[in-house]
Amino acid sequence: MTRIDRIRLHRIDMPLIRPFRTSFGTQDARDILLVEAITSDGVSGWGECVAMSWPGYSYEYVDGCVDVLTEHLVPLVLRDGVVDPLEVHRRLARVQGHPMAKTALETAILDAWLRTRSERLVDFLGAEYPGQVRDEVDCGVSVGIPPSESLSELLDEVSGYVDAGYRRIKLKIEPGWDAQPVRAVRETWPEILLQTDANQAYTRGDAALLAAMDRFDLLLVEQPLPEDDLLGHAALAREITTPVCLDESITSVAVAETALAVEATSVINIKPGRVGGYLTAVEIHDLCHQRGVVVWCGGMLETGIGRAANVALAALPGFTLPGDTSASNRYYAVDVTPPFVLDEGRLAVPSAPGIGVEPIPEILAELTTWSALIER
Repeated sequence: MTRIDRIRLHRIDMPLIRPFRTSFGTQDARDILLVEAITSDGVSGWGECVAMSWPGYSYEYVDGCVDVLTEHLVPLVLRDGVVDPLEVHRRLARVQGHPMAKTALETAILDAWLRTRSERLVDFLGAEYPGQVRDEVDCGVSVGIPPSESLSELLDEVSGYVDAGYRRIKLKIEPGWDAQPVRAVRETWPEILLQTDANQAYTRGDAALLAAMDRFDLLLVEQPLPEDDLLGHAALAREITTPVCLDESITSVAVAETALAVEATSVINIKPGRVGGYLTAVEIHDLCHQRGVVVWCGGMLETGIGRAANVALAALPGFTLPGDTSASNRYYAVDVTPPFVLDEGRLAVPSAPGIGVEPIPEILAELTTWSALIER
């Protein structure tokens, strides 16, 4: 019987093509943790931890993820080599928090299990929707705040993405960098799908400032207020006409249901790493799909490992808005997997079993800064 025999952690350094600035900081490179689950049959499955090197977007960070994986999460599955994804999910839930670390391990084991069954991740995730999952997904792109805060630099960058065929533009905003850049992009591309992302940078007192951007015909404003302020988001949603979308706030199925019940949001960004895995992500998708709530798939500057899994998730029928599933060359000159290439604004869902991709050994070796093998 197939069992998980070993878990190998790979820490890699991925330089970004250009600095990526948001309201919580600037990244020049990604310190990325990859998890490899190796079965008794020698099959490897892969997962990507989307935590940053410092606790900016969330309380998780790479060093902490290494610790909780090594000391707490991996032992829960290696004690008997469990490979069943539902049982893995149940066991990892015994540890409080740490959704990004859990997602990486759970995805690696799920990938290995699916590879042994010759089954694609998209078909597993979309089992309740026969004939409705897609073979390609519409792609959007997230545009950071220019280091110089130059409108001409912003427009040059957006122009390149529009020319590449991206179907939606998302602008990162913060107080002092909001209405003016949004107006500049909207006036230059009157028909483009456009949305903003504040990453919690505003307060309840900024409602008038956010309402001033209603005239730019935005798809949504993402996470304008602190993540724990559901009532503040509900009040803001009543004061602006742009739909409010929640990202950091949505940490579980229960929180998603509460946010919808109090009308704190009308659109949800589903990020598997933020909610603790693809199984939970599908539950949130199903909840929203049943209620007619729009969802889309967020991104965390993933390599091809995380991108492959996100593209599979975004192929489910409830994902009706373009997600942050950009091509590999949006962020990286060289990806750790064969690159994802945009084709008329879309990415193809991988056709191979599991997540459908794996690291190129030579590139993985070149990028690796640290690795550790944990055995049964």
